[in-house]
Amino acid sequence: MTDNLFIGDDGLARPGWAAVDPLLREYYDSEWGMPVRDEQGLFERLSLEAFQSGLSWAIVLRKRPGFRVAFAGFDPEAVASFGADDVERLMADASIIRNRAKILATIGNAQATVALRADGGLADLIWSHRPAETPRPSSYADIPSSSPESTALAKELKRRGFRFVGPTTAFALMEATGIVDTHLVGSHRRGSSGVWPAEA
Repeated sequence: MTDNLFIGDDGLARPGWAAVDPLLREYYDSEWGMPVRDEQGLFERLSLEAFQSGLSWAIVLRKRPGFRVAFAGFDPEAVASFGADDVERLMADASIIRNRAKILATIGNAQATVALRADGGLADLIWSHRPAETPRPSSYADIPSSSPESTALAKELKRRGFRFVGPTTAFALMEATGIVDTHLVGSHRRGSSGVWPAEA
């Protein structure tokens, strides 16, 4: 073990949050920090980050299959058409996190995502906030919770009609989708995205 990194039974170094729970370990090893550049994929990640606000990511990840069913696979056009009956259906669905404000925000964000198509689209907007450099954290204490770029992204998303997208949520989205690499230096996943080299 070194500064928040744990060596697994496979000999690979991971941060503590991904070292014990098999679901989190699989997510860390195969998905977290990998580039997501398609509209539907980014809308899903943005929606799940919003639902995660105030909760643990493990809770969201365990409910992800339920979310995908409840929100039509996070197809923005489908979710944008949800009405009052859908809101009540979702509020009664125990397979998701039942928070009315977040449900309404997700529907509104789907509508904003569709509207963005006329102006470059969600993927272009999000990726345009990629910074010139990425953090090089050696421990959790080195990982910021926001950045000038995530603050600017949150501001622009809000201007475009998105909700539940503050600077911290925007930064978490950027981490999860490869726009920044906050894998700890020494982790076997550092530099795996192809967006940033391991030494960046």
